Amino acid sequence: MSPSLQLPFELVLLLFLPFLLLLSFKQSFSKKARLPPSPPKFPFIGNLHQLGPLPHRSLQALAEKHGPLMLLHLGQVPTLIVSSAEMAREIMRTHDHIFASRPPMKVAKILMFDAMDIGLAPYGEHWRHARKLCIVHLLSNKKVQSFRLSREEEVAFMIKNISRASITPDPVNVSEILHAFANDMLCRVVSGKFFREGGRNKLFRELIRENSALIGGFHLGDYFPSLEWMDVFFGMCARARRNAKRWSGVLDDVIKEHADQVKDEMHEKDFVDVLLSLHKDPGVDLALTKEDIKALLVDMFGAGTDTSYIVLEWAMAELIRNSQAMEKLQDEVRGIVSGKDLVREEDLSELSYLKAVIKEVLRLHPPAPLLLPRESMDDCHIEGYEIPRRIRVIVNGWAICRDPKVWEAPEEFRPERFMGNQIDFKGNDFQFIPFGSGRRICPGMNFAISTVELALANLIQCFDWELPAGMAKEDLDMIEAPGTTNPMKKRLHLVAKPRGYYVDL
Repeated sequence: MSPSLQLPFELVLLLFLPFLLLLSFKQSFSKKARLPPSPPKFPFIGNLHQLGPLPHRSLQALAEKHGPLMLLHLGQVPTLIVSSAEMAREIMRTHDHIFASRPPMKVAKILMFDAMDIGLAPYGEHWRHARKLCIVHLLSNKKVQSFRLSREEEVAFMIKNISRASITPDPVNVSEILHAFANDMLCRVVSGKFFREGGRNKLFRELIRENSALIGGFHLGDYFPSLEWMDVFFGMCARARRNAKRWSGVLDDVIKEHADQVKDEMHEKDFVDVLLSLHKDPGVDLALTKEDIKALLVDMFGAGTDTSYIVLEWAMAELIRNSQAMEKLQDEVRGIVSGKDLVREEDLSELSYLKAVIKEVLRLHPPAPLLLPRESMDDCHIEGYEIPRRIRVIVNGWAICRDPKVWEAPEEFRPERFMGNQIDFKGNDFQFIPFGSGRRICPGMNFAISTVELALANLIQCFDWELPAGMAKEDLDMIEAPGTTNPMKKRLHLVAKPRGYYVDL
């Protein structure tokens, strides 16, 4: 090269100094910040293409290759995936104070009236106050026990509906009946006995389904914050606003009816009455606005309905596929309640196999397989890895409950595995966390289990169940529907044969 074309070394160094500094900084950062392992990713979209229609299954497969603590880049959002009991303990107990918040989600914020519910609200004083309020006045053990008569009446109403439907030889739409029962039970204890008037219970179910579809759907801004403005072209936010407006209208009617009933001494107080008593009350620390009340009601209706209904649906599907388990449960239930038409609450304590069946259903089919996403509020270290602040966290409860390192034959339905041991779903056994754990554990766990136990016991007591004519148990589709919660993708239809039961309500 001609000397006249050569650049002085000092000038070359000066021109490339910014790039050398940047490279040095990245190398230094990579040495200091040891991040969890990540699978290869594409530019811009990161690992988003690897999620698939059922993310809990896709994430389980990725975790088998890259480990139980894995960093994905879902679009522009770094996301920590947790897939073992040990790592779940780190997130939900050791560092629970750091991972107790929720990431912002645009559609959820619209549907939950600015995210002032308890499921998706960020961690803070308002969330603590709202959660305490819901537990004390609706979800505590004492309150759940006080709903005993309501549970028994709603179960009897469901049994009567199945008896009517079984008059013909046609299969019964079990999924629809169970969904209606779970929603009716929740509506009754939340908003009183007049929830069926004008078909309001059906409207609630319609609104809940739309909420589930919207929250479980894909929203560009949740993965590409810089492109949030483009969500307008997909119409999801507009759809969410329409559903929120419908919720607002029906809840305005509920609130007005309760306000009109407040002076009636014969009116039985319910959860809506409690919330109204705290509306702009100067005597409480955090008075509730009308929007706060609506957000809490939407939360209770949706979460309470889905959990109970999904567990019951999968329980019936697994039992019809496993005849030995069905027969064992029938023998237990019918032996203990011999001479009675219906199983009562006082009978449930003796039904140990029933409780084992429900636990096994929760293990195989947790209602929310990825629980709800969390967000770190500070930096921390887990297993030598640095976990930065504001990172999204997904705990794959479905994968943890099927971990072959913990569970023998994890894909098989074996209720006996829960007989004679102390493993429970209350958040202390991290290999079994269908309701989560820590500060954000599902507060409606006791309500859901009490409802499921009584309903399932009576379904087994009052009917003999069969698959539709010509259908083998291997033909039953056990794939989950996509979404935040995972009922069966195909509705469950079974033939119900009454055992002489009839109740006149």
